[in-house]
Amino acid sequence: MQHKKIWGWWFFDWASQPYSTLLTTFIFPVYFAEIARAHYTQQGLSPEAAAAASQSLWGYGLAISGFIIAVLAPILGAVADNSGRRLIWVWACSALYVAGAWGLWFLAPDQPNLIPVLICFGLGLIGMEFATIFTNALLPGLAPREEVGRVSGSGFAFGYLGGVLSLFAVLLLLAENAQTGLTLLGIPPILGLDAALREGTRAVGPFTAIWFLVFMIPFALWVRETPGPKRPLRIGGAMRDLWQLILSLGQRRSLAAFLLSSMFSRDALNGLYAFGGIYAAAVLGWPVILSGIFGIVAAMSATVICWLGGRADRRWGPKPVTIICTLALIFVCAIVIGMDRSQIMGFPLPEGSRLPDALFFLCGALIGGAGGVLQASGRTLVVLHTSPERATEIFGLYALSGKATTFLAPFLIALVTHFSGNLRLGISPLIVMFLISLVLLHWVKARGEPEQ
Repeated sequence: MQHKKIWGWWFFDWASQPYSTLLTTFIFPVYFAEIARAHYTQQGLSPEAAAAASQSLWGYGLAISGFIIAVLAPILGAVADNSGRRLIWVWACSALYVAGAWGLWFLAPDQPNLIPVLICFGLGLIGMEFATIFTNALLPGLAPREEVGRVSGSGFAFGYLGGVLSLFAVLLLLAENAQTGLTLLGIPPILGLDAALREGTRAVGPFTAIWFLVFMIPFALWVRETPGPKRPLRIGGAMRDLWQLILSLGQRRSLAAFLLSSMFSRDALNGLYAFGGIYAAAVLGWPVILSGIFGIVAAMSATVICWLGGRADRRWGPKPVTIICTLALIFVCAIVIGMDRSQIMGFPLPEGSRLPDALFFLCGALIGGAGGVLQASGRTLVVLHTSPERATEIFGLYALSGKATTFLAPFLIALVTHFSGNLRLGISPLIVMFLISLVLLHWVKARGEPEQ
């Protein structure tokens, strides 16, 4: 029965990953950037100004969503722990996920509803993040503490595999090339979708919603509530417990340092995820299909590296694994800032060189692999700092640490891009955030700091 429960828990990662892979990183942001750039160009902006405006709009949308998640995540976690119920929250947040993803269908090229569609994207993102909090809180009850790293890493690997397959399906059957109207298979989008209206690419939203509904079935069948007393929802008591937990961070130095470190590293990582597709489209001129192939490479590398990372976590612990991954992501940021079509780190390139494309593919593999392992090891460190009874509350704080400044990375990227007019320089704040996270890891105990 426990084996089935672990597989059911893994299926949440499989079901929810397409929101990150298709909608946040590789397909929808590129399409959004294309439509937004065309819209702003029609309003009289230069191509460079239109590209910067599209990145700024996307950044502000992510910032608002991140702020809402940051405010509500720890409160919902405390309420769920206080009542002893988590699954009901998973399903409530899943409804937001499905509705938000489906709404992306309405970003038509001839009538670009940029703001309403961005609101739908934000609702779906909020639903995914909140559902993840309550699902992660089930992790302590799945395996012994020494096996948690392996279970967490394997879950991320399984999720990335789902992301790869969903990306393959979209590229082969749905997402059309804007010039030819054909998919990667060389056929028009299936189901009679109109390529001229970009219906194949727009269908990525409904596809993501349907994927989630289908693959949450194993989760629904095999995952049950954590054993323990069930109480009526009492927000007052939950808030008192949350306040006591926050006050206790003054005495729990390792947990406080980890949450702060995680706040900066995951915010910077989300910035890379969110703006990688827009960077590829604007700086390297990649179409949606090439960006999708890039996503397949990144997700496949993430699948393998996350599986290996789970084994490394079990052998050496999550802290050294986290340090190595953070250094790899700093390297990626430096490459992205120092590269465009004409040069790499100041060294000029011959016209038509494909070296920037190859180098960005390498960066994608590192982002996918190091980013996935960083998050999996983070889940392990959370478990090492809590008990099954308080898991949702701690994971709520963990979500807060990942979202408290989530509005900051997109905001800084949008701000630097806006004032510099340079998309590459807009990535520069991420390096500072990764470095701050490394410094804070010094105070994190490698074996955790369980609640007494």
